[in-house]
Amino acid sequence: MTTSAFPSGVTLVIGGSGGIGRSICREFARAGSDVALTYFSRESAAQQTADEVRAQDRSASVHRLDTADGAAIAALIDTVAQQHGRIHTIVFSAAAVTEQVYISRITRDQWQRALTEEVSGFFNTVQAALPRFRAWGGGSFVHIGSAGEVVWPARDGLSVIPKAANEAVVRGVAREEGRFNIRANSVLVGVIDAGMHLELQRRGVFDAQWERNTIDAVPLKRIGKAEDIAHAAVFLASDRASYITGHQLPVAGGFGV
Repeated sequence: MTTSAFPSGVTLVIGGSGGIGRSICREFARAGSDVALTYFSRESAAQQTADEVRAQDRSASVHRLDTADGAAIAALIDTVAQQHGRIHTIVFSAAAVTEQVYISRITRDQWQRALTEEVSGFFNTVQAALPRFRAWGGGSFVHIGSAGEVVWPARDGLSVIPKAANEAVVRGVAREEGRFNIRANSVLVGVIDAGMHLELQRRGVFDAQWERNTIDAVPLKRIGKAEDIAHAAVFLASDRASYITGHQLPVAGGFGV
């Protein structure tokens, strides 16, 4: 893609310091977009990602954000708009490492934290951005969701359920805001060799047998890469997808087929 693949302005990647988020930032830069990215605790990773964006001759800015803080999200949108002039795309890729636990064993604290960080975080992002997008003549949301929307992964409810709620917001925005040239789509993430998967593997939650069983269940017989998600996100945000909205794009190697 060239610089004409996007309107003027910047891509805001919320959760740009994680394994998938970092790849998304790099791919947007390669496709010709400037990038603003947020982090919560991984400042060094965020700064390194910004350097990688700048190495592609694109500008980058780094911002700390707690997605549980609605006022901070609104302030972030204002700050990024002031620094870069316009936001053409917001990618919501923020997600804490979630414990693998059956629904019957989810505690109230775990449940509330998941809803606050992901559901309220995404909703507050959308609400803060919509007036700006309307004033700018349009914009695009790309939600990084879960392939658990297609086939339920046992014990992954703390990740899948909040993202499923966000999918309803995506469809609502697509339906209600299309008249303002505002689009909203999701990338449904399968098992990816980055981010949360690697952390749970490190903790021993995902062992070698789990990996083999997972690969057996995937028609393409391999685990995906962060770049697979990034390519999909860039496509959905680009002018090549200008007539696509309210869509869920599974990037999961055929999982669920």
